[in-house]
Amino acid sequence: MKKKYTVTDRLITIITGWIAGIIVIALAVWGIYTIWGYYTYEQTNDAQVEEYINPVISRAGGFIVAVKFEENQLVKKGDTLLIIDNREYILQQQQTEASIKKSEAQLQVLESMSHTLEKTASASKAQITASQAKVWKQQLDYDRYQQLYNEESATKQQLENMKATLDVNTSDFQTAQDNYNVATSRIEDIKAEKVVVMAEIARLKALLDRHKLDVSYTVITASYNGRMGRRTVEVGQMIDAGETLAFIVNDETDKWVVANYKETQVGHMRIGDSVKVIADAYPGLQFKGTIISLSPATGSSFSLLPPDNSTGNYVKIVQRVPVRIRIDGNRKDIAMLKAGMNVNVYTPKDQHHE
Repeated sequence: MKKKYTVTDRLITIITGWIAGIIVIALAVWGIYTIWGYYTYEQTNDAQVEEYINPVISRAGGFIVAVKFEENQLVKKGDTLLIIDNREYILQQQQTEASIKKSEAQLQVLESMSHTLEKTASASKAQITASQAKVWKQQLDYDRYQQLYNEESATKQQLENMKATLDVNTSDFQTAQDNYNVATSRIEDIKAEKVVVMAEIARLKALLDRHKLDVSYTVITASYNGRMGRRTVEVGQMIDAGETLAFIVNDETDKWVVANYKETQVGHMRIGDSVKVIADAYPGLQFKGTIISLSPATGSSFSLLPPDNSTGNYVKIVQRVPVRIRIDGNRKDIAMLKAGMNVNVYTPKDQHHE
């Protein structure tokens, strides 16, 4: 019995044939495009966007009294981010300032004492000259009376009076010399004390500068233009110096991609080669990049536990070489690319190198 096909069956057959044909053509086009891509480009999907993400670190400890930012907020260089209670630091600064004033007053006292002793030494020096003249005159008188006494023209009492007067004048002369020596010695002592006080003032001024720095550290500002990341602090929280308080993404530096190419792919790559970058988040957009460096070693060589191929259980594994690629374009054009995003990187094979 001859089987009959209805019009509907023939229509279904035709449509099915066209669909199958379209699918076969699409698969063929996709296959040719994919093969052509592998032939034309060295490509990898083991790549991520990178940019500088720096921690905001406190250089002073204390209680937080104000938080001036929110997560993901845009900030400008110099914007205040956090304020720490600075009363203790200000008290330390004031104490050091008072110590400086005390030392400066002590220095003035030493200056006054030095001037007084200089006048005393000058008076003692004049007294030495006068006493020396008296001793010289009395010595001449004594010598004359000694000669007269020897000639029996003077009495012994007169000679003894002259000798006593000579001894008194000699003693006055010696006392004047001692007073002068004491005054000059004390002047030298005061000079040494002034050096010590001046050194102490210099130390206190350096300490004051440090306290001023500590006060300035209680106001934490943005070091550059950027966007704030995760925030981990709140008002009233006690923090220590060196503690990480937040993260800021630097908007003043380039963004780049670290593409981990197979070692079999990097043989012809050179610094300066052009690269095509497509982010998974924006498959319809292409970004241009430039190779700026190739890692001096494979990624596994920098791992915490590098593989040791001499243990006897060696299995050959194709290694990956990190390639750093700068994303070209102004900040507005590439702002949509965020650190950590996955991207596909395509490096043309037909770039010529000298």
